[in-house]
Amino acid sequence: MSTNFELAHAKTALLVIDLQNFFMAEGMPAQIPSARDIVGRVNTLAAAARAHGAPVIWMKMTFGPHDTGWTAFDRMRTDRQNEARKTMLRAGHPGHDIYPELEVHPSDLVLEKTRFSAFTRGSSSLEDVLVSRGIDTIIVTGTATNQCCEATARDAMMLNYRVVFVADATAAMDDASHLATLANVEKFVGDVVDTRDVVRALEASTQRAPGAP
Repeated sequence: MSTNFELAHAKTALLVIDLQNFFMAEGMPAQIPSARDIVGRVNTLAAAARAHGAPVIWMKMTFGPHDTGWTAFDRMRTDRQNEARKTMLRAGHPGHDIYPELEVHPSDLVLEKTRFSAFTRGSSSLEDVLVSRGIDTIIVTGTATNQCCEATARDAMMLNYRVVFVADATAAMDDASHLATLANVEKFVGDVVDTRDVVRALEASTQRAPGAP
């Protein structure tokens, strides 16, 4: 893992991907139990980002009950799975809500996406938001490590964003999938770090800023 790295807080955004009830709450059809274990670290990262002037962006996987635009994915799932996804991941359903133990502040941004990657054409407004704020670095947290987190990270790098992937603030269904993604990201996509490394880098960045005490 990368442990000695720097961040420019004014050009960095924290992405929290798909930490919604559908993927986290007990009894939900797509729950990833280990995602509940990262809540404290995600809250720590969000607090650090806010304290140092980096925007916090919560991405929410979103579908409508009549969404038929992703038939390639529909074919890979049963009718029951597709119905659950399109019902419980629509705006207004409790499954669509961010997991309640996560600390979302009024200053944070909450964006919806309709594909694994937030950068897929037409998936979300994320890229427009980043461009408007002069962001060139994204910190990736959330679930699932090997699906939406990895897809978003890969596309971000291909669009020339610097990617920081937080190993202990991402979660997958199993350790093998999680570790495989971390290896791929470190080789081909960006920095793989822990929560404490990000917090230290943000603190150091503000200390380097002009006018800092």
